[in-house]
Amino acid sequence: MENENLQKAVESLKVAKVRMTPQRHAILEFMFETMSHPTADEIYKALEEKFPNMSVATVYNNLRVFKEVGIVNELTYGDSSSRFDAATDTHYHIICKDCGKIVDFHYPVLDEVETLAEHVTNFQVDSHRMEIYGKCPSCTTKEPVRA
Repeated sequence: MENENLQKAVESLKVAKVRMTPQRHAILEFMFETMSHPTADEIYKALEEKFPNMSVATVYNNLRVFKEVGIVNELTYGDSSSRFDAATDTHYHIICKDCGKIVDFHYPVLDEVETLAEHVTNFQVDSHRMEIYGKCPSCTTKEPVRA
């Protein structure tokens, strides 16, 4: 499935007349293989051995291009670094307050909230976003540190 999504993303870049470079392909491939909502720095660190001449700015610039073409979404949560999501379908996120892990989940019933919001407020709704916060299973099972 991820290979199919990667191919669709590559095709979207071709249609947008964005030249495919080895670095660009590696960043895109990383996004679709990990599906972990990485930061630009995390992508850079994962690929720096393979591309020692690539800079963090290159990663940011490519993520900006991917965002403009619509093949990644930028996620911003408060003051923390932007994270990037290769899943552009409508879905929600649950975020671990301890380690920062982000997991996708789908709940189609929430799509009705836009219709309700329009009806109640007379706004023209473009989109909505929801995050749920808690502790992931790994952090839940960790023993608390005793002083």
